[in-house]
Amino acid sequence: MSNGSPTELFNGLGSEIPNQPPHSTPVPSVSGAVDSRSPPNTVQAACLACRGKHLKCDGKNPCSRCQSSDSECVYVASRRGYKGPRRNAAPNPNKRHASDSPSSAGGDSCPMLLGATVSTAAPPSLATFNPALAIPESPATPFGPPGMNSLQLYRNPYLNGSSGAMVEANARPAQTVPERCIDSFYYYFYPGHPAVLPKDHLLKLAKERNLDHLLAAMRWVGSLYFEVGPARATFFEEAMRLVYAPDVVKDGYLVQAMVILLIGLDGSCQQEKAREILSDVERIAIEIGLYTRSFATMNGGGVPRLEESWRRTWWDLFVVDGMVAGVHRQTNFLLFDIVADVGLPCEEHEYTSGNIPRPMYLEDFDDQLFSGEEREFSSFAYRVASIRNLGRMMRLPNSGFPNEDNVNKIESLLSNWRMHLPPSKRDSLNKNCQLDEMMFQAHMINHACSIILHQPLSQLDSSPAREVTACAPHRAVQSGNNFNIHTRHIITAACEISKMVTYNVPITSHTHFFTCVLTLSSIVHLSKWALEYFIHDEDDLRQQIRLNIGALNKLSSVWKAASNASGQVKGVAQEIYRAKRAQQSNPSFWVGFTQEEIISSMAADEGIMSEINTMLTSAPPP
Repeated sequence: MSNGSPTELFNGLGSEIPNQPPHSTPVPSVSGAVDSRSPPNTVQAACLACRGKHLKCDGKNPCSRCQSSDSECVYVASRRGYKGPRRNAAPNPNKRHASDSPSSAGGDSCPMLLGATVSTAAPPSLATFNPALAIPESPATPFGPPGMNSLQLYRNPYLNGSSGAMVEANARPAQTVPERCIDSFYYYFYPGHPAVLPKDHLLKLAKERNLDHLLAAMRWVGSLYFEVGPARATFFEEAMRLVYAPDVVKDGYLVQAMVILLIGLDGSCQQEKAREILSDVERIAIEIGLYTRSFATMNGGGVPRLEESWRRTWWDLFVVDGMVAGVHRQTNFLLFDIVADVGLPCEEHEYTSGNIPRPMYLEDFDDQLFSGEEREFSSFAYRVASIRNLGRMMRLPNSGFPNEDNVNKIESLLSNWRMHLPPSKRDSLNKNCQLDEMMFQAHMINHACSIILHQPLSQLDSSPAREVTACAPHRAVQSGNNFNIHTRHIITAACEISKMVTYNVPITSHTHFFTCVLTLSSIVHLSKWALEYFIHDEDDLRQQIRLNIGALNKLSSVWKAASNASGQVKGVAQEIYRAKRAQQSNPSFWVGFTQEEIISSMAADEGIMSEINTMLTSAPPP
C-alpha cells in the first residue's frame, strides 16, 4: 500500500479534473441552498416537445407548435404551481394527474421512445434528481429548480427497480450537493460498473455500519458529471483520506471504493495515480480472498443481494484491470492469472429486484456448447468472457507483433464469442429496447481486441495518426499495396465501434473506457482517410469520423482523457487534410480518375475537415 498522506500523494487533483461549461442558471451551493432566481411558481402546462425546447405552449391537444411540425403532442402532469384546471378549457385526455399510475405497456412498447408506457412506476428513491437536466451535453442547467424536480425521465430501467417511465413524484425538500452527487453516481456511473448495492439498500446499510469511505468515493465520481465548484476537490480529498486511513478495514467495501476512485482518476488523465490504486486494490482483493467462491457466502450475512454484490465486485475489478491494461498498454492484466472460482453475476433486473438465482460459474460458461444443456447466462457473464479473450491475447508470445498462427488462434476466440451469442445478446439492447450497458461493454471489448490484434499485421499505414497518444503509445504499422485480411478486420471493427455511438442514451453514461476505444477506432479511420488513392466509401468514412469526434466532444465535458483525444484527432485530421491538398495540387495525382471521382474526392475531404473544425471549435475546454 502506498505510504504518505493522501494529500501528498494526490496533491492538487481537484484542480486537474476538467470543469464543465457554465450553465444558464445557477447551481446550488455545497450547503444545498438554491438561488432565489428560480422561475415563478405558476406556469402553464406544456407538452413535452415545447417543454423540452423551452418554448411557450398553448396547452391545446395537439398544441399549435406540434400541429405545425407534425409531431406527437404528449402531456404529463406537473405540480409546479398547479392551481386547478384552466377556465373554459376542454379536458385533455393526455394529461395525467399526480395520483395516477402509469398505464401498462403494450407488447410492442419501447420505453426508449419518449411517451411510451411501461408496466411499473419508478420508485421515489431518485425522485429529486433530474437526469434529463443534468446531462453535460445539454445547455440546460444540471439540476432544475425545486419545482421541476418531480418530473423524471429515467434512462436506466434498473435503477432501484426503475422502469424507464416518465413519472411524477411527491414534492420533496431541495437536495444538498452531496446527495445529488450520489444520485448522479447512480444515474451515470453505476450502469457501467454496477458492483455496489442499489442506492436504497446501500444507504440503509450505511446507517448500520461505517461506509463513509465508499460514499465519499461515490460522491466524488458523481460530482464529475455536473458543476459543483470547489466541493469536487473536497470530495476527492475526503475519499482519499478515508480510503488510505491507517485504521481502514480491508474488506469488499474498501475494494469497491478504490475501484471507483481509480476509474475516475484514469478518465481524468491521472493514469499513474490510478495505477497506484489499482496495484493496491489488487493486493487487497487477493489478501481478503475476494476471488474465492466462499467469500460471498461468508461475507454476505445470508443476504442474497449482498452476496451478489461481492461477486460483482470481483468481476468488475477483473474487467477494469483488463481494460486498463488493454487501452493503455502499461500494465499486464495481473488478475487474469489468478485462478478465481467466483460465481458469475446475474442479470441487472434480478439484482435490483432481489430475485437472485443460483449463480453459475466459468466452467458452466465454457462447457455450454458441449454440455447439451440450455442455459441463460447474464450480460455481465458475456462481459467477463469478452475481457478474458483480451487476457488471452495479451499472453501471446511477442504480443506486440504476434505471428499469423497466434493471431488466428485469438481471432477464433473473438469470432466464436460473437457467433455463439444468443439472439437476445447480439446487440446492446434488451428485450424492452433499452440499453444493456454490460453487453455494450462486451461488444466494445470484442471490437477493441480485434483492432489491437490485427493492427500490427495490417497494411493500413498508422503513421498519419502517430500523434494520437491520449490513451496509448503509437504503434507503427507499415503500409501495403492492398487491403489484406487483417486490414479488413480492423476497418470492420472500427466501423462497428462508431455505430455504438448511435444508441439513444447520454454518451456520458457509458464507461469512460469507451473514450479509448473510440480513439482506437479514430486512428483506423484517419489512417484510411490518409491513403493516397481514391476511397470509394469516403462519405461513409466521413460520417464515422464525425460520429467519433462528436462522441469524444460530449465525453470531454466529463473526462479530460476524451478532451485530450479529441484535440489530438483534430490535429491529425488537419495534418492529413494539408497533405492530401498538397498531393491533389499535382496533376499526376489524378491520372486514371474520372472528373466525377475527382470532384467527389475533393468535396469529401473539404466536408470532413469542415465538420471536424466546426465540431471541435465548439468543444468545451479541457
